[in-house]
Amino acid sequence: MKKDHQHCLASIRSHYPQFSVTEKKIADYILENPTHIIHSTINGMAEDLGVADSTVFRFCKRIGFKGYQAMKIALASEIVTPLKDIHERVDEGDSVQAVATKVFRSNMKTIEDTLMVLNEENLLKAVDAMDGARGIEFFGSGGSGVIALDAYHKFIRTGMRVHATSDSHIQLMTASQMTEADCAVFISHSGSTKDILQILNQVKETGAKTIGITNFAKSPLSDKVDIPLYTVSEETDYRSEALSSRIAQLTLIDALYVNIMVRREAKGQDALQKMRNAISVKRI
Repeated sequence: MKKDHQHCLASIRSHYPQFSVTEKKIADYILENPTHIIHSTINGMAEDLGVADSTVFRFCKRIGFKGYQAMKIALASEIVTPLKDIHERVDEGDSVQAVATKVFRSNMKTIEDTLMVLNEENLLKAVDAMDGARGIEFFGSGGSGVIALDAYHKFIRTGMRVHATSDSHIQLMTASQMTEADCAVFISHSGSTKDILQILNQVKETGAKTIGITNFAKSPLSDKVDIPLYTVSEETDYRSEALSSRIAQLTLIDALYVNIMVRREAKGQDALQKMRNAISVKRI
């Protein structure tokens, strides 16, 4: 997916699970020493790591840049951006407005980083799978279960047959009744939640299409689903990485929903109007 501005650090993190041992060595060096990198030459970096200049050059190409210089320029812009302190600690002396500002900026950064790692091919595959499905099931556990219910709340507007529940036993029962004509969407930040993996295994036996929304790191969920979609988030003093990721999960689901509505055109608008008419009686 082409970007007007390529983000170096987000690109490294998104590709990290697929890196070779040597590539991970270079990646770790850049992630840990970004300020040093922008003042270093390709030869200097290669010497520090004990690798050839060509190895560093190939790494730069691997993460989407024309070469070392292009990577340095992108890295420098990330370091000097006003958003660089987004994940700075929240201090006890901070005002209510200061805390709110840091939370808002952290969420903005999470969404921006997730957009940078969004794979256009997989996004298209996910939209195709959902649009062509007889029914769509959303699965999540704990905090991700709340996201699954939100997805259900959105997609019921499409007029498609959709479902979600927070009970793990009912989730398993529902999974067992799916067919190859259906689509299952699994939401799990860690991608290693036991309940979700059990349900995924059950769904896989039915032949239904599977989509996973999870953290960018390699995980059992991302390995097993047909179509993985990734979010990127960082841990802060008062929020875990998983809690921070929910804003990216919600936004990614919004992107899927709007794409489906665009695909369904008149059908989608008709279903939306029926829903609006139905709930209008709840308003004063």
